[in-house]
Amino acid sequence: MSSVKSQFIVIVGCGRLGSYIAGILSRDGHSVVVIDAKKSAFDALSPEFSGFQIEGDATELGVLREAKAEKADILIASTDNDNVNLMVAQIAKQFFNIRKVIARIYEIKREMLCKNRGIETVCPSSVVGDIFLNFLSDSLERN
Repeated sequence: MSSVKSQFIVIVGCGRLGSYIAGILSRDGHSVVVIDAKKSAFDALSPEFSGFQIEGDATELGVLREAKAEKADILIASTDNDNVNLMVAQIAKQFFNIRKVIARIYEIKREMLCKNRGIETVCPSSVVGDIFLNFLSDSLERN
């Protein structure tokens, strides 16, 4: 039995990333609610997902209330839209006082905006860019 306390996690966006995270967290015993604007997005969830699905626009307070965001320990904004992720993350932090909020942000310049508002970010462009530069570091030093 795991010594990690089960968390209540809201995931906004059920694409490749959101569905992947939801499946793993659900399998690991966490309570997970996934929100997506498209019902068909939930088809990406793994068979091991045992959480809840809410079809709706997570930028609307009513949808977040339906997801019981006020009880969430963590909110992950993982849609493919920076503006939606930033808006949902701000609402989660300021309105629902969720202690840990993480947003996927594609635009590198927006990372600081999020960090200044207490929102943790994952920027695929900077993460992958750093990996490429790390791979290149040996080759570049030899020249």
